[in-house]
Amino acid sequence: MEGTEKFWDRVSGKFDMLVMKDFEQDYARAISSTKKYLRKSDIVLDYACGTAIITNEIAENVAHIDAIDTSQKMIEVARQKAAKRTIQNVNYVHATLFDERYKPGSFEVVLAFNIFHLVVDTHAILSRIHQLLKPGGLIISSTECIGEKNLFFKSILFMVSKIGIAPYLKFITIDQLNNSIVNTKFKIIETERFKHNQFIVAKKLG
Repeated sequence: MEGTEKFWDRVSGKFDMLVMKDFEQDYARAISSTKKYLRKSDIVLDYACGTAIITNEIAENVAHIDAIDTSQKMIEVARQKAAKRTIQNVNYVHATLFDERYKPGSFEVVLAFNIFHLVVDTHAILSRIHQLLKPGGLIISSTECIGEKNLFFKSILFMVSKIGIAPYLKFITIDQLNNSIVNTKFKIIETERFKHNQFIVAKKLG
């Protein structure tokens, strides 16, 4: 997602409408499955929070959320939605995952929804998440594993990404994603296949 801020700024106002047409079921299942792992005392980082479709729904289940995104416009939409619901325990920030204000061992949970197919260096992202988590902390993610789709669909996605209609896309498979997580010193404790996405919960080792 880094480096594609202008694309996400452009779509921020209509993002919810666009994704809910096809992904409403996946979002609902992600919210439900995530809540099972949250505690009222948890300090959470929501990486690439977008317009807070998930963030605002889980806010009441934790103590505090730092929700970050590289798109300023997405953050503005998220803040407006939180204000309408008087949600007060979420801090929405225009920032990257590598912002120095976030210190190692600061979070019980890091959320990473709909992001791993949009980043170039998956290992660097997972390593940073591992660093930010407390010992035994959890990463909870849901990823559209485009590499599992048929060749025709992948060809269309490749073309729209290359000409700028869509952002950078990584054609990651489920096995590749699992291996990346395990190789970054996480233990996978749950996987679930949604309609479009692969849901994964993994615990920090070491």
